[in-house]
Parts: sequence; C-alpha cells; structure tokens
Amino acid sequence: MNGHGMKLEEYRNRASEVEDWAPGWEAIDIVFERLYPGQTPVHYGTELHQRAVFGGENYLDGYSIYDSPNGYKHLVTYGMTELYVEEEAVGGEWSRWGYEMTMKLKEDSIEECLWAINMLSNLAYYTYTQERDLEPLQFVAGRGTSIRTDIESAITALLLVNDTEVEGIDTVHGKVDFVQLVGITQRELEVLREDRNQIGRLIENMKKDNPFLITDMKRTKSYL
Repeated sequence: MNGHGMKLEEYRNRASEVEDWAPGWEAIDIVFERLYPGQTPVHYGTELHQRAVFGGENYLDGYSIYDSPNGYKHLVTYGMTELYVEEEAVGGEWSRWGYEMTMKLKEDSIEECLWAINMLSNLAYYTYTQERDLEPLQFVAGRGTSIRTDIESAITALLLVNDTEVEGIDTVHGKVDFVQLVGITQRELEVLREDRNQIGRLIENMKKDNPFLITDMKRTKSYL
C-alpha cells in the first residue's frame, strides 16, 4: 500500500494496531528495497538522547548504507521527512522538508563512509536551525579544504542533484524527494560561484565519465 491515498481513520487504525509504526520510514525503506532487492543495508541509528526531539542537537534519526552493484556505497538519511505517526502531517503536500539526503561514495568499506554521516548530520542541523533547505541545482561551499577533514582531497564543496536512481515518492505524509550530494572541486565551485548557469554543464560533463554522479574523494580532474 503506497499510503498517499490513506484516509485519517485508516491511518489511526493502523497506528493503534502497529505499536512502532513509522510510515515515513517504511516508505523510504520500500524505495531502497526496490533498488537493492534482498539486500540488508548497514544501518546506523543516532542515540535517542541526542535527537533534537529530546533536546539534543542531532536532527537525523538514522542512516542506511547500501552496496551498489555499480561499485559504490549508497547512503540515505532518515529524518528530514516525517518518519513517525503524526496525524497533523497526513495529507500534507510535502513530508516535513520534503526530501531525504543521499550520497554515493566510491569506497570499498563502510568505515570509509562514516565521515559522510557526520557531514550529513551537520547539513541537517543547518537546515533545521537556519530553516534553509537543500534543493537540486544548488551548491554548498565548504571552507576551501577537503570535505572529509581527515584526508587531503581536491573535493571541497557539494553540488545538489536529484538522486540519479531514486525517484521522488508520494507518502501518507506528503511528497518525499531524494536529494543527492555530489562532491565537487574548488575549481568547479569557483566557476559556479561566478555563473550559476554552469551547473547544468557541470552535471552533463561529469555524467559522461560518471553517470551515477558518485563522489570520488581521489578525483583531481575538474569538469569545468
């Protein structure tokens, strides 16, 4: 059941029957199960007392990391959208911020991806506290240094696109898109700062070599 046509009464019944029902969470899982059938992702939940709902500073409730047959790790966040039972959210146009963040990392091990979880957490904190959401065809400038602080890298900033594999969905709480973060070089960032209209060209150029827009922290070549 895809949930978006669910009536409030039906929603209440389901909520009373299923103790830990998390309709928004379920909706995200279904999308990724379709993309990676039969795969159990590595999942990281944030500690309850650190979650914003309990007065902490963590605005995300968890992250899943899937292993793509195309040679990368696919990360997805849980927490930018309405995950749990929330009657007031039923039938809304967008589920809370209306998107979850994704990232595709050219890494062999899960450990090599953990820095990205930290970064996604910081972006969620920024969105919730500054009320500035992330949208496709924007970029996020860093400090001019590697976005992964423990290694040197030419990748210093982020470009936002719609996830190249996962389409947006309608859920019982409203629409959810998947916004993919793509690492870009300082040179690429500087060109985009001068002229935002170059974003389309950058994406097109990158896709020739890298159709899934994987973030490779070893990349030194610039596409602009």
